[in-house]
Amino acid sequence: MTTLRKSSCVRGALIACVCAFGTVAIAAEPEFHPLPAPASGMPLPFSEAVTVGDMLYLSGQIGVDASGKLVAGGIKPETRQVMDNIGAALKRFGSSYDRVVQCTVALADISEWPAFNEVYRGYFKEHFPARMAFAASGLALNARVEVQCNAFAGKR
Repeated sequence: MTTLRKSSCVRGALIACVCAFGTVAIAAEPEFHPLPAPASGMPLPFSEAVTVGDMLYLSGQIGVDASGKLVAGGIKPETRQVMDNIGAALKRFGSSYDRVVQCTVALADISEWPAFNEVYRGYFKEHFPARMAFAASGLALNARVEVQCNAFAGKR
């Protein structure tokens, strides 16, 4: 394909995006937000979150409390703690549950999917984000569930 034809294709795709979404994403440098010092004192090799432009990408959360211990009681208490942890991170980075656009859920036992959903659905009031759920052979600290979310964090 010639440069002119490639340029026309890109311009056409960009015009289609502007027409469909009303805005054009401007390339932005990622901003990495390190994890707060973990209770264990052992540094972990990932960021708590990364922002790129108006998008917020949260790392996966498991159901640990402020002391870094997994909450007791199984899937429902762990899911509540996970979702509370996500809510706190969303707030810290200028977002909220109503701005979450996508979540990924890892379950240690896929048969717990209905119990997870029972708790999860209570955190979203206006709409549900796009989501994927899968079974994992094991999660950190023997957790029952891990959830990762992406959200819009730009000005309203």
